[in-house]
Formats: sequence, structure tokens, C-alpha cells
Amino acid sequence: MRVVSTIIISLLLFSAASAQQNLQVGQAAPEFVAQTLDGQTVNLKELQGKVVVLTFWSTRCAICHAEIPKLNQIVERYKGQDVAFLALTMENEAKVNPYLRKTPFNYTILTNGFGVVLKYANMTKDGAINMGFPSYFLINKQGAISLKTEGWDKASNIETQISRLLTE
Repeated sequence: MRVVSTIIISLLLFSAASAQQNLQVGQAAPEFVAQTLDGQTVNLKELQGKVVVLTFWSTRCAICHAEIPKLNQIVERYKGQDVAFLALTMENEAKVNPYLRKTPFNYTILTNGFGVVLKYANMTKDGAINMGFPSYFLINKQGAISLKTEGWDKASNIETQISRLLTE
């Protein structure tokens, strides 16, 4: 029975990996439903009509730690506009909450997001996840990916792209 379960799980992971091996700009953003730290449900489909800034991050990521203040400034500049800022981590609440007490992150924080990472990450030919942290996806008002980038010092480009998407 254990062997059968392992095979089924492997096939599911492989099918998820091959289905989203190279998510590209212009494609529809993969839909997901996730929980916030305060127990609310976020459904990406319900955010259609807004620009969505989706950031994948980790409490252990030094680049993420350095980028958070810049990202918080962007959130402040677009307060009250049709922009949703979502920060998704694979970590659980017990890991994230102490981190956020020391380093406030003004995005809507989504935890336990491994399943969403599988939908957005590039996958190698052998099925391994290939996603750097932080990774950023800007999703336009129609639900398509308009920007896909990762790494250091992306805040100014993200802000420029948000402004552009709001006028479309």
C-alpha cells in the first residue's frame, strides 16, 4: 500500500510540474485559494479587476529581508487603489509570526503555500522546483501574468509596472 501511495503522489507532483514547467508572461495566472495569517481566505479569481502583486518569500531569505522595506513603501504609495499585495511563503504561522513582529511586512501574508509554489515555479526536466526567493509575479486586471522576475532590487521595476497596469 505504501508503494502505491508513493507512486500516486509522485505522479501527481510530476503532472503538476509538467503542466506548469515554464509559466510565461501573457499566460493566465494559475488560480489558487490560500489562507491569510488571520484566517481569511484569498481566492485569486476573486481579485480579477485588480492588479495583483504576488511575492514568494521566506523568513530565511536574506534578499527578502532587505527588500521588505522597499516593498512596504510601494504598498503605502498604492493604498486605496486597485492593487492587491500578496506575500506567499511555504512556512507556517509558527515560523512567520515571530519574524513579522521584528520585520513588519505590509502585504497580505499567505502561509503554507507549497501547493501554490508548485503552480508558479519553473520545474527542471527531472521535476525539481526551480524558484529563487524573492520571486515576483504581477498579474494584470484580466488575470494574466504581466511580469515575472526574481532576486535583488526589483522594487523600482515592480512599481513602474504597477503604474503601467493601473492605466491599462
